[in-house]
Amino acid sequence: MNKKLEPGSEYEKYDSDGDGVVTDEELATTERLQSLEIANEKAEAQKNMCWFALFGMLLYPSGIVITSFLKLDQAASILGDIASVYFISVSGLIAAFFGFQSFNKK
Repeated sequence: MNKKLEPGSEYEKYDSDGDGVVTDEELATTERLQSLEIANEKAEAQKNMCWFALFGMLLYPSGIVITSFLKLDQAASILGDIASVYFISVSGLIAAFFGFQSFNKK
């Protein structure tokens, strides 16, 4: 015996054929769709983080130049000192992102 959904039920969105009954097949389909949406959101967030890191890496040298131009020599020196660690870290992040992207496509 199938259980009918109450009007306005929170599970009504899982009833894809609109017959008032949520079957196991409809639940499985909904679960697959939700997992695909979550995977897509995760990939989008990773892509945004990668772009943010890349732009930071490209703008970092201009930060050093700007601090030198503004006569903030100590700030320019500090930025220059941490540049090597920053570039290695961000390069590793970007390389890992693109590496996993190509690995997942195979």
